[in-house]
Amino acid sequence: MKATALEFRLRYLIHGVLYVLGFLAPWNYLLHLDTIRTWQLLAAYLYRAGWLTFSAGTIAVLSAGILLATLAAFLRTWGSAYLGASTVQSSAMLGDQVVAAGPYRYLRNPLYLGTFLHTLALALLMPPSGAVFCIVLIGILQLRLIAAEEAFLTQQLGEPYLAYRAQVPSLIPSLRAKLPPSHVLPNWSAAFLGEIYMWGVALSFAMAGWRYNAFLILQGVIVSFGLGLVTRAFIPKTTAR
Repeated sequence: MKATALEFRLRYLIHGVLYVLGFLAPWNYLLHLDTIRTWQLLAAYLYRAGWLTFSAGTIAVLSAGILLATLAAFLRTWGSAYLGASTVQSSAMLGDQVVAAGPYRYLRNPLYLGTFLHTLALALLMPPSGAVFCIVLIGILQLRLIAAEEAFLTQQLGEPYLAYRAQVPSLIPSLRAKLPPSHVLPNWSAAFLGEIYMWGVALSFAMAGWRYNAFLILQGVIVSFGLGLVTRAFIPKTTAR
């Protein structure tokens, strides 16, 4: 089932609400559940399984978080550079041509994949029940948004987009480019500005994570979110796609 036009318009707000609920996990307090962080739970599991010491398990989970957050930031920046940062952040669906350049030669939805990887990184800082809640609902939301956007692009672009969909996978990247590059020049500066929040989260994991304090990373996430809101004002208003 595809997302409604209202869901697409409010997608950033919906993501934010789901993340906040995942971090707060208010049902934990109502049901008197444990509020241990998913990071700690996974490290303890690695230790109890006899694979790693608890300290090594903690570092392994942290390293996974850094990798996930960095891949998310890279994918979204790469995609935004070719699609256009203002198009990515637009409240309306846009599309006047098929973009087969940059990451779009390997998969159709690098931005949505990046968001899901980002969600997996943030989930490490949440209570386990909040992490499951967030991963499942964000995953469903991503699929609904993809369905809505691809239906729109099919209607707008017709056969060229259908041919593109037939050759390029949706979310699992191909190891080799499926199409020759189209003549689209990337705008890296605007893309980086548009994804400054994502890079801030990756930096927070990398710099604050080694204190083994999820709260410090979360502080970095909040600061990055505020910085991301400020930098949106400096993104050039273009609608090229």
